[in-house]
Amino acid sequence: MKFFLFSFLSLVLSAVSFGQTHNIRGFIYDKENGEPVSFEKVKLFKKDSTLFGGAMTDVYGLFSIPSVPKGEYYLSIETLDYELIEHPVSVTKADGITELKFNLEKIKNVQKIEGVSITAEAQRNKTQVQVSKISLDKAAIERIPTIGAENDIIGALSITPGVITTGDQGGQLYVRGGTPIQNKILLDGMTIYSPFHTIGFFSVFETELIKNTDIYTGGFDAKYGGRISSIMDITYRDGNRQKFGGKVSASPFMAKAVLEGPLGKRKADGSPRSGSYILSAKHSLLDYTSKTLYRNINNMSTSSGAGMPYTFTDVYGKITFNGDAGTKFSAFAFHNRDSVNYAIADLDWSSTGGGINFLLVPASSRTIIKGRLTGSHYKTTFQETGSPLRSSEIGGFDLAFDFTYFLQKESELTYGLNISGFNTSYLTYNELKRKIENTNFSTEIGAYVSYRYVAGRWVVQPSFRVQAYPSVANISPEPRLGVKFNATEFIRLKMSGGRYTQNFTSASSDRDIVNLFNGMLSAPENIQSNFVNQFGKERSPRNGLQTAWHAILGAEFDLAKNLSLNVEGYYKYFDQLSNINQNKIYDDTPEFADIDDVYKKNFLIESGESYGVDFLLKYDLSRFHLWAVYSLSKSTRWDGFVEYFPVFDRRHNINLVASYYLGKKKNTEIDVRWNFGSGLPFTPTAGYYQPESFPGGVTTDYTTSNSTTMGVLLGEFNSSRLPSYHRLDMTVKHRFLFKNAMELELIASVTNVYNRKNIFYVNRITNEVIYQFPILPSFGIGWKF
Repeated sequence: MKFFLFSFLSLVLSAVSFGQTHNIRGFIYDKENGEPVSFEKVKLFKKDSTLFGGAMTDVYGLFSIPSVPKGEYYLSIETLDYELIEHPVSVTKADGITELKFNLEKIKNVQKIEGVSITAEAQRNKTQVQVSKISLDKAAIERIPTIGAENDIIGALSITPGVITTGDQGGQLYVRGGTPIQNKILLDGMTIYSPFHTIGFFSVFETELIKNTDIYTGGFDAKYGGRISSIMDITYRDGNRQKFGGKVSASPFMAKAVLEGPLGKRKADGSPRSGSYILSAKHSLLDYTSKTLYRNINNMSTSSGAGMPYTFTDVYGKITFNGDAGTKFSAFAFHNRDSVNYAIADLDWSSTGGGINFLLVPASSRTIIKGRLTGSHYKTTFQETGSPLRSSEIGGFDLAFDFTYFLQKESELTYGLNISGFNTSYLTYNELKRKIENTNFSTEIGAYVSYRYVAGRWVVQPSFRVQAYPSVANISPEPRLGVKFNATEFIRLKMSGGRYTQNFTSASSDRDIVNLFNGMLSAPENIQSNFVNQFGKERSPRNGLQTAWHAILGAEFDLAKNLSLNVEGYYKYFDQLSNINQNKIYDDTPEFADIDDVYKKNFLIESGESYGVDFLLKYDLSRFHLWAVYSLSKSTRWDGFVEYFPVFDRRHNINLVASYYLGKKKNTEIDVRWNFGSGLPFTPTAGYYQPESFPGGVTTDYTTSNSTTMGVLLGEFNSSRLPSYHRLDMTVKHRFLFKNAMELELIASVTNVYNRKNIFYVNRITNEVIYQFPILPSFGIGWKF
């Protein structure tokens, strides 16, 4: 560890000596609204029009071209949406930085021609590793068929290769063998503990605000820590820095509004103002509208004909200030609330938080500095008929700094540090009604360094993270590596892998046919003293941290113009998992000292494996888009005694999504999605019995005493499978375009077109079944101004 710390500091300090040559750096903004123009290619030509080099803008609109010798150049920015920029650049010093800023004007009446320029995605594919990573912007999310005439990012997640969803309700996503607690959801760098509403169709995120979303289903580099399965990194855009605007919309599912506008003085040259604000709010309407529109939906509400018992509210606000040299500061806050009242269970949760983000661009340094300070609080409760109340609560803070140093060509060095602390409190019960509860405070410290080297056909990205967990006296070294080889102009081979750890575990029960309650807690200490994994190796776990290894191999094929295929095979070995102890029948007290740990500890250590192969076929034209996904996977868990299939082990999963635009202005859009999934495992009910508490002790007459409760005899754990799941969704949109960029959008959607009955939840005591949503037609209207 001392060697690593020395190497880490040496690498960071040596960054200042990497190639003392001139650097051309700048930012690109949209003149109309002041938003950064992201993921566009910037080229630098010599005076004789010979291409010298180039760079791609990041999510902040930043580009950097290092190692530029003295001479005369011109910088070219050519995109499909903006007017061509050709700007002369004179480099008179062998060292130093030339700062530039451009406000691009959109092309009026632009006619997009297929294949005119290399897309940003094609360029990233050649210069970045891109293993198990999907990037989506707002336009891509809106091409997925809407649910209830409302676009939402959850639709994009559910069609991502390797992602399994348990259905329409509950909002639970399982990524390549990882459970929901093992997925890290970030909003502008801040961890969102509960990103999905109970209804399952909608997340807490506002689609209108999304600038970019990066989804990593495995093999992610050391920049990300604290989770062992996947990362979803969402970036919101800033408010309009030129003029006041917004959007309001309504459907039977919800009503929402977005308002934005500039802050600060108007500039004489017409460039965007220095500041902006943006506000968004949405509230569900189903608890009102469904009483009339969807009153025939059975098994969901508390009484027949009462409609659909869902309600939620999301509020978000942000202010942003931009400096002349690209420096940026923003502050944001949010509040989310969710409640559902089934006939057999009630579930409620709320989340509140906020923070600040900043981007520093020192004039005399080649290093870009990003930082954040955030805090939030989340609480959830679950009450099922015939069962005691379960609850979970978490609140804490996160402080982080990230540094980026640009090197030759597309290479770069990034490193950073983050410190976080949080309180967790939970109360739950296992199937034997034994109470499991705890409250504690935990801290985490993480440091990482990542180096992306681009040379010839190779892209190599080694990275290393040290994750410290002081509360359990553990320091975890986490080496990771990503490699890409551009074999030909049309074929790229890639691989990645590494070590991952996390402090969180779930307070849910895998005995439930479907998990509605998914509380969270820090690494438990009340675990067994010995564990034998599925390979027969015995060890003594010191804590309840969850750990995993990833290994991924893949290939990208450009099959034809606008047609690409991505294939990835993966293996995840979860060498330590913590799970609720369903075998607990004794309290962990001195009087039961001779009882084996597996019958008295609150949690058990497990291990597991997940492996499979994912196929993604994409076809993109100006008017037609096709997204075809097939995933073949298998997941197993070992609890020290038997191997079993976890509740998310879906062997086959297919998603087909197609979009087509009609009309000269492409203002009519048709979206279709079909999803098929093979049956999920569950533990069947073998029988029932009447429990006897013997209130009179040994003199109790069991032949005449009557219990008011019913016991359940369970069959072999997760030995049965639910029926296969499949559903067809369709959406039609039409936009009326007016002057001054105003727009009226009409949306008609049908969810579950052929009314498939997919099982969602079964109450073991009453055998009541809740089905997924039946056919749901909907209509929505939106006004953008």
